[in-house]
Amino acid sequence: MVERLVPEGLWELFQRVVPEVPTRPQGGGRRRYGDREVLAAIIFVATTGCTWAQVPPVFGPSGATAHRRFMEWSQARVWAKLHRLVLDELESRGELDWSRCAIDSVNMRALKGDLTGPNPVDRGKKGSKIHLITERTGLPVSIGISGANLHDSQALEPLVRGIPPIRSRRGPRRRRPTKLHGDKGYDYDHLRRWLRQRGIRHRIARKGIESSKRLGRHRWTIERTMSWLAGCRRLHRRYERKAAHFLAFTSIACTLICYRRLTK
Repeated sequence: MVERLVPEGLWELFQRVVPEVPTRPQGGGRRRYGDREVLAAIIFVATTGCTWAQVPPVFGPSGATAHRRFMEWSQARVWAKLHRLVLDELESRGELDWSRCAIDSVNMRALKGDLTGPNPVDRGKKGSKIHLITERTGLPVSIGISGANLHDSQALEPLVRGIPPIRSRRGPRRRRPTKLHGDKGYDYDHLRRWLRQRGIRHRIARKGIESSKRLGRHRWTIERTMSWLAGCRRLHRRYERKAAHFLAFTSIACTLICYRRLTK
């Protein structure tokens, strides 16, 4: 099961971003479980949505051990680095299409924690929101989270700034789309000006002027990506108290989506 959840290619990429194992100058201590087995246990929790206590013993490390390592790696920003590394590999193969990127968000209920708020589309129940930018084929290149009551327009600038510098086949690293598509939630003149100042063409639906259906001809890919995220069952409902841990699970889901493209 470890080899199925963490194939050789993903493991080789992970080894490039995982921190070195801390050493004990005085020696002794308990044997540290291998990173590959722990990574498999973490991916198992992310994809199945089970609790840490339900991690099966077939992986070797217990759920508590996997949880501790998950928190260590989240603090070291391992998941964001791994996602960027997979994007680098995709761009080196010419798999990323920057010509038409799209931005959108999805809500889910949250039981507790920071960056939560009353969900206006769920009778005011507490929730969080995942914000996403995808390239033309639907691969996520920038992600963020917020309370469910944050307006989508307030997330556009941080998301665009959050696109990592991705290795290009020729020339410098790239971190700006050619064109950005958005629905009427981003219909604000200051956002259009901000995008133009950065050389990004915008295609944002205007309220009361045009239908969202025509814009959907290019935005359907990000809707499909939202359904791909649902394959990570840990994202169906937020259980993490800390926003950084919920963002880590979102990064893991996006990394798995991008890695599947590498293996095609």
